[in-house]
Amino acid sequence: SDIRNVEFKFEEMPPVKADRMMLKQGLFNLLSNAVKFTSTRKAPQVIIRGAVENGFSIIQIKDNGVGFSMEYKDKLFKAFKRLHSEEHFEGTGVGLAIVEKIISRHKGQIWAESVLNTSTTFFIKLPID
Repeated sequence: SDIRNVEFKFEEMPPVKADRMMLKQGLFNLLSNAVKFTSTRKAPQVIIRGAVENGFSIIQIKDNGVGFSMEYKDKLFKAFKRLHSEEHFEGTGVGLAIVEKIISRHKGQIWAESVLNTSTTFFIKLPID
């Protein structure tokens, strides 16, 4: 069955000044990945939180999915580069490349930290003004 429960926790979010449709697409791609890569977990969880630091909004999206080895982090935002086989996780390999373009267009940064077989956290840093 394609239906499963994923627990989403939304914590306090900082203000963000961005193109609504583009940011919505970027967040959709990140949340879709979080759901996809928690599919092997008994209690999948995604936590979305944010804070303001030094004039920037920092948004974190953390999941308890399969994670990835940090040695591959440089491939993460490249189009058609996949860190997991298509046999295990469907997708085209362009979702994160699109997110990176959206964040760059807003003069922001995106990066990820991950522990293989434990969790992944994506960080988005956007200027408040």
